[in-house]
Amino acid sequence: MSRSMSRTVGVPVAMLMLFAASLPAAYAVAPGNLDELLEQTRSLRDREAAANKEREAKFLAERNKQSELLAQAKAELSELQRRQQSLSASFDSNEKKLTELQAQLDAKSGNMGEMFGVVRQVANDFSSVVRNSMISAQYPDREAFVSKLAATKALPSISDLERFWFELQREMTETGSVVRFKSMVVQPDGASVEQAVSRVGSFTAVSDGKYLAYLPSEHKLAVMARQPGGKFASAASDLSDATSGYVGTELDPTRGVLLTIYAQRPNWIERIKRGEAVNYVILLVGIVGALLGIYQFVYLMGVRAKVKTQLTQVGNPTTDNPLGRVLSSFKGDGSRIEEDAEVVELRISEAVLREVPPLERFQAFLRLAVAAGPLLGLIGTVIGMIITFQSITESGSSDPKLMAAGISAAMIATVLGLGIAIPLLFANAWLTSLSKQIIQILDEQSTGLLAERLEGKTGA
Repeated sequence: MSRSMSRTVGVPVAMLMLFAASLPAAYAVAPGNLDELLEQTRSLRDREAAANKEREAKFLAERNKQSELLAQAKAELSELQRRQQSLSASFDSNEKKLTELQAQLDAKSGNMGEMFGVVRQVANDFSSVVRNSMISAQYPDREAFVSKLAATKALPSISDLERFWFELQREMTETGSVVRFKSMVVQPDGASVEQAVSRVGSFTAVSDGKYLAYLPSEHKLAVMARQPGGKFASAASDLSDATSGYVGTELDPTRGVLLTIYAQRPNWIERIKRGEAVNYVILLVGIVGALLGIYQFVYLMGVRAKVKTQLTQVGNPTTDNPLGRVLSSFKGDGSRIEEDAEVVELRISEAVLREVPPLERFQAFLRLAVAAGPLLGLIGTVIGMIITFQSITESGSSDPKLMAAGISAAMIATVLGLGIAIPLLFANAWLTSLSKQIIQILDEQSTGLLAERLEGKTGA
């Protein structure tokens, strides 16, 4: 019986032992018998029940707290909705009141509204004039005032209207005035230097002999990067140096546009550089011809002066001039009187011919230069047209800006060719006239000398 009971109870006891072994270390206590094991199980169950109650209590507390938060949020929502309704009612009321006030303002303003519209329109038009006028460099604060008046939505005050009228009057007055004032001038390197500026209305401004352009973005005057030359430069210098009286100057009615266009025009040196090598050949021929012509002119003038001096002293010939050398060729032993007239004539012709080459030198080269100048210019013209057609072919269009370079090179070569040919033509004609005058004197004097010799021989 005991053996069967032990066998029957052995299985649960083993299971309980296995359960006890699987408990955590905090709850695990090695049981000595079944009563202790039962006690441990009961104690464990009580502790788990207490933990579950604690968790339930905590959950209930959290649930109550969430309920309180939800109630608080609902209360805040209700308050905000009430406030929204109040603000909406206030907004509608204020909107209605503003509409009534605006209607009262329009009714009381009457014609002031139309005047305000006219003032804004005129101020808007005048603001563009002020922004681009170089008078603003002398009075820089007026642009902000006019721009503000043009953009305002409120009725202008009496002081604003008076100042606006003053600015309009000042613009008209300064447009017809010539003044000199100190102002910051932007130099080509970007630095601003205070200089004395001479301004002619709103059209032209100069400083230190240089033209100025107005920079609306900086409210300053700036020295033009490229200055127009010729009469424009001299006019700017005269205006800068003038202290009183009347001074002639150049006036640009476009307020700088025409001056900029004139400044962009290339000078003769730049035009020649843009051309081809034929321009330098034409210039070389012209310079050589001019130097030779000047040299020969000085030589002939000196020879003519000496020949005129010799004419007053025919009986005392000198060898420093052609006439003296021709007369000296008849001096000698008196045996020449016995010579035949033909021999004497040949000697005279020889003496005259000996003096002709120095008198007519360089004339052949000048005639050649006169003939070659237009031909060289024609070569340059052909080269320029080739450049023009090449630019048209490369671009695929006949844009005048693309064709301008080639046409300019062609025209400059033509002008240079004619420019050296025409002066050299007149120079050659003048030199030819001078040399012929001297040769004519030599022929006259030699013929007269031959006649005297022949008469002397006949009388003998």
